[in-house]
Amino acid sequence: MHFALSEDQVLVQDAARGFAAGRLKPHAAEWDETKHFPVDVLREAAQMGFAGIYTGPEHGGSGMTRLDAAIIFEELARGCVSTAAYISIHNMCAWMIDTWGSDEQKARFIPPLMTMQTLASYCLTEPGSGSDAAALRTKAVKDGDDYVLNGSKAFISGAGVSDVYIVMARTGGEGPKGVSAFIVEKGMKGLSFGANEKKMGWNSQPTAMVIFEDCRVPAANRLGEEGIGFKIAMNGLNGGRINIGACALGGAVEAFETAREYVATRKQFGKAIGAFQATQFKLADMATALEASRLMLYRAASSLDAKSPEAPKLCAMAKRFSTDQSFDVANQALQLHGGYGYLKDYPLERIVRDLRVHQILEGTNEIMRVIIAKDVMK
Repeated sequence: MHFALSEDQVLVQDAARGFAAGRLKPHAAEWDETKHFPVDVLREAAQMGFAGIYTGPEHGGSGMTRLDAAIIFEELARGCVSTAAYISIHNMCAWMIDTWGSDEQKARFIPPLMTMQTLASYCLTEPGSGSDAAALRTKAVKDGDDYVLNGSKAFISGAGVSDVYIVMARTGGEGPKGVSAFIVEKGMKGLSFGANEKKMGWNSQPTAMVIFEDCRVPAANRLGEEGIGFKIAMNGLNGGRINIGACALGGAVEAFETAREYVATRKQFGKAIGAFQATQFKLADMATALEASRLMLYRAASSLDAKSPEAPKLCAMAKRFSTDQSFDVANQALQLHGGYGYLKDYPLERIVRDLRVHQILEGTNEIMRVIIAKDVMK
């Protein structure tokens, strides 16, 4: 059992940290304020190999591990949580095509995804099925060489801008075995998008409904066999939960470091507030929460790399723990700034807003507890 990063992992970590510091952090506040989706910077990230971190190298992927991805997303999120989170979703979609796609699909879709000339979105959640994802109602009916899709997806990151949508739709009966996966391309007749949602955070990426009205999708765009769509979705989310947990951790680390520097210089009652034991104890607890979160994420990522049967439980544990603890750390960092933390002059309020959704997406933390409890009680 080794807790130190390898030499290669340190190099990858340094590269991600440098990119975040140079290309994400200086612009994060502006992107949040103007709701700008920085596609040009995303493509720069792709040049660093961050568009297909654990996609195979055959079609341009980086071929790294889930542990490598966790290391990278923590560092990217220190620059901008929202932008790092979108990159994590794009990675998940590319991996799905790389894992379940046909040779033709891989050759066609993966190369432009690896440069982010093509952007990808993941479409599972619906207005009427969030946590109960297997109850999705979007239908795909076979008609000759096509499937005709009808329904809608909600809260889709990148909607309207992304070029490729990995869509879960019902081709069979009720329940998870009736769900299939499709690669739906922007511009297909019958595909449209709702207005950009007005969100608390994650403002550097668009979020909207994806609507299918007699949308014709070639059967050649079905991902995998009929009936395995829910399996594809859940397998994707195992890794997605690690990624989102790592993004939460990165945001919290940035908040912690900002607060640590602030309390060393902010003076009240004749001395720096960092000299008070109450402040020191708070920082000690925050640092412990961050370290524990990182260890749980690394453990879960390693289990996924090893294809351990425990991986789904460990991913749920790590996601639940990291996102809860990270939000709390960021909120405590804001509190240490007093009234200044509430101002947009400092990054704390943006980090807190961005991190809140991490306790909801990729499976709410209540659903994470359901997954864990099922394993514990079996």
